[in-house]
Amino acid sequence: MKTRILGASGLEVSALGLGCMGLTFAYGTPMNDNDAIKLLHRAVDLGINFFDTAEAYSQGGNEILLGKALKPYRNKVVIATKFGFKEGDATKGLDSHPNRIKTVVENSLRYLQTDVIDLLYQHRVDPNIPVEDVAGTVKDLIKEGKVKHFGMSEAGADSIRRAHAVQPVAALQSEYSMWWRETEHEIIHVLEELGIGFVPFSPLGRGFLTGAIDENTQFSSTDFRNSLPRFAEENRKANQAMVDLIKSIALEKNATPAQISLAWLLAQKPWIVPIPGTTKEHRLIENVGGVSIELTKEDLIRIEEASAKITIQGARYPQYLQRTVNK
Repeated sequence: MKTRILGASGLEVSALGLGCMGLTFAYGTPMNDNDAIKLLHRAVDLGINFFDTAEAYSQGGNEILLGKALKPYRNKVVIATKFGFKEGDATKGLDSHPNRIKTVVENSLRYLQTDVIDLLYQHRVDPNIPVEDVAGTVKDLIKEGKVKHFGMSEAGADSIRRAHAVQPVAALQSEYSMWWRETEHEIIHVLEELGIGFVPFSPLGRGFLTGAIDENTQFSSTDFRNSLPRFAEENRKANQAMVDLIKSIALEKNATPAQISLAWLLAQKPWIVPIPGTTKEHRLIENVGGVSIELTKEDLIRIEEASAKITIQGARYPQYLQRTVNK
């Protein structure tokens, strides 16, 4: 597995991380612990050393799972977690009060069975708490040895700059993929200027870019995607054009659509580290294979020209979540 360094922070991680949310949360029935632990161990075997979790994924349950699974590998892996939602529940609103941050960190240290959090993200910018106060609180936690690096998630350019002036931001985690490219308008330029790494979540479009989902797909009643406008049946049908483009490139490269989607992200900047999630071992192996796919300059130009003609339909979040992004 190749490695990458997240910006100027010096934080070196595998070129592909593993988003762990879906192991316990959001995409239907959670995995049982034994199967999830086997998957996490397989990821380590495949060279992945960067694992992403959050308080809001099952109110600490996801962190407890990772703590149990990764304890034998703790000195070999980088674990990122997040604070920022009231009671760890995204439906209850935001809460980045300094005392709340400290409480979440103490819980996360206990749940993850570790003495230090490698990368601590603010999950969403809280408009009621100055971002300087948030960065200052994390700075104190770094001085105390409880946190190594500070990150932000779905933050806007102004918030990133203000936080970075107090405590250097090692990484921004936001959605970025071939069907969500909003970050290219301003954010990526700010990250490059400030030396901040970029960790795209949903790099496979919550599964859509794998080609395994179409307008006829039925999600389980507890699947988060049922609430996402972009996954409405008519929008899935309209957005199939993007999958068709990716499939055509994959056919030429003897690769899968997922591998092309990840290779495209990795080709954008050397400090980008995608974190696709999965509950299936064969998908994990497939995703790791994307790191070895080389897209030429000509390939990238062709993808750019073709994708520019495709307009993606549907908002990516329901209204209650949309209000929390890019602040």
